[in-house]
Amino acid sequence: MNDHDGPTPGNLVATVRAVLPSLTPAAQAIARLILEDPAMVARSTITEFSAVSGTSEATIVRTARALGFAGYSQLRFALAAAVAREEPERLVPGDLGPDDPLTDVIAKVTRAESEALADTAAQLNPDRLGTVVEAMVAARRVDVYGVGASGVVAVDMAQKLMRIGRPGHAFADAHLALTSAALMGQGDVAVGVSCTGETPDVIAPMQLAHKGGATTVAITNNPRSSLAELADHVLVSAGRETAFRPGALASRISQLLIVDCIFVGIAQRTFETSQAAVRATRSALDEYMADTRRRNK
Repeated sequence: MNDHDGPTPGNLVATVRAVLPSLTPAAQAIARLILEDPAMVARSTITEFSAVSGTSEATIVRTARALGFAGYSQLRFALAAAVAREEPERLVPGDLGPDDPLTDVIAKVTRAESEALADTAAQLNPDRLGTVVEAMVAARRVDVYGVGASGVVAVDMAQKLMRIGRPGHAFADAHLALTSAALMGQGDVAVGVSCTGETPDVIAPMQLAHKGGATTVAITNNPRSSLAELADHVLVSAGRETAFRPGALASRISQLLIVDCIFVGIAQRTFETSQAAVRATRSALDEYMADTRRRNK
């Protein structure tokens, strides 16, 4: 698996949120304090923070390293920079409550979607994205695995590839996904889409495709997940799911942002053939719609 980029003030929020589910209980307590009161953590020595968090200094250092920092000092510096950027306002967006009026629902949902896009963009590495694009451009075929809300994203990627004449197929059924993955090998690309990175119906075909020699790509919120561990390339999305929004739009829209960036990158590198395919498919659809209108007159 490719190494991940170290967090910066611009992507610290997304990094903490993404890694949180995979941390130990003690480390999760530390991470939640970082999200809830970053200014306090930034001004606390490791001894002071140990007392506040009720965890050992060694656990704090391990947590800082799990978040991508060399140690606690580097984490403090990044938090101080985030505070200076007014980043803390975004650390704990208001979750939806059962009694929220619809005006608050609109505001909170809109804010969550906007932050998901911004956080995803902040941690989307252009070099890694370019490597994925090049692999797909050269691929004999691209298979995309995803179920539930992530299955919608998988279908979107396959549809976009088909529109520009690239060989792409989406699989939401585990049996069909495994059948497809068993036939993948060198020169093929397998893409797994999973918010948690722990979806068995995605992991199983990805493991099989990887074993066969295919290039594997993970699109996931959790860079420390099982899916990320078996992928050659990991592209991290940043949407959060909450009690009122399982399969939330924020999760899908952050994944779709990555899909769109991949799609545009492929279209750029195959410009002539992609444009010809777009013209041909648009012409076919326009002709169909014109015929339909004539029949309905």
